[in-house]
Amino acid sequence: MKTTLKTDITIKDICEGFVYNELEGKGLFGLAGKLTIQPEYQRNYIYADGKKDVAVIESILKGYPLGLIYFNTVSPGKYEVLDGQQRITSFGRYVTGKFAIMDERGMPQYFGGLAADMQQKILNTKLLIYACEGEESEIKEWFKTINIAGVPLNDQELLNAVYSGPFVTLLKEEFSNSQNANVLKWSAYISGTANRQDFLERALDWVSQGYIGEYMSRHRFDTSILPVKTYFNTVIDWVSGVFIDVEKEMRGLEWGRIYETYRRNPYDPKKVSEEVHRLYADPYVKNRRGIFEYILGGMADAKLLDVRVFDEATKRTAYAKQKKEAEAKGVSNCSYCAIGSESNKTKIWAFGDMDADHVTAWSKGGATDSSNCEMLCKSHNRAKGNS
Repeated sequence: MKTTLKTDITIKDICEGFVYNELEGKGLFGLAGKLTIQPEYQRNYIYADGKKDVAVIESILKGYPLGLIYFNTVSPGKYEVLDGQQRITSFGRYVTGKFAIMDERGMPQYFGGLAADMQQKILNTKLLIYACEGEESEIKEWFKTINIAGVPLNDQELLNAVYSGPFVTLLKEEFSNSQNANVLKWSAYISGTANRQDFLERALDWVSQGYIGEYMSRHRFDTSILPVKTYFNTVIDWVSGVFIDVEKEMRGLEWGRIYETYRRNPYDPKKVSEEVHRLYADPYVKNRRGIFEYILGGMADAKLLDVRVFDEATKRTAYAKQKKEAEAKGVSNCSYCAIGSESNKTKIWAFGDMDADHVTAWSKGGATDSSNCEMLCKSHNRAKGNS
């Protein structure tokens, strides 16, 4: 790959013809139309937080270097940003009046309101730019390499870069657009943000059954994303249909896997809601995130709920009581051993060889307190738990 250092391009040059799409949150073009600021392999603009974008402008005004910027030479005189689009979009947005910085008095200052010398300082700042030329595979490998610093690309952002094309373009328009009216609904079930590709990643993860890279490679040049949208919306609609209550613990669960596991089962949303409320009110349920799959699975796997276990004091009290009673009767302090016919019928087990068990199972309403605690030898406790 060939690289050429350019030191004569200024911020003013870059901002000539600067276009920013407020709806999609991305810088589109600059350098009088000769520069594509956000090619499809680039992540979305993530500096619009009133901190990172402001820091870029303050750095320029203080004379701090902005660091190297890399362009990919698409054709003679035509470029796309390989690295530096966050910085370029930040100063482009500032120069075109999209946000303000605060002056020393705490007053907002848009570019148009700055003193002329400060405006010129920004516009005349020269940038250090490497223009790169090479094959697509070389460019994308270099793109991954130079993005290990700063705010690193996440896995999906890297995959978007590797498999850029019409398929990724359409996916990003749907799932990476923070202005999409469906984002609020998606956010109830999916962690993350549109800008960092979290919704797009989940959509691909679900439809591909976890093989995102293979799926993107196979569909890279598709001009429709209908199968992805249909499957994604089917999962979301199924979840929201079964669970009429939206709880914060639902966010980020493996809904794609859960959908595939339980989608063929019939559910009564009202009864499901009653169980959700009952389990949320149960003080012994430690893992509320497990409630939803527990209900879908017929409330058979209590391990999903991480039900509160007996504390050490309760276990030792129960052990001492059972041991005293067993010794008086000449039987084992494990009730199951005591009624058995093997050699352990009269065995007094040490505390460390026993486990606490619910006399009345938690799933049948038994409490996790001293009145419902029984110590069993480990073998019988395991056997009871697996029965």
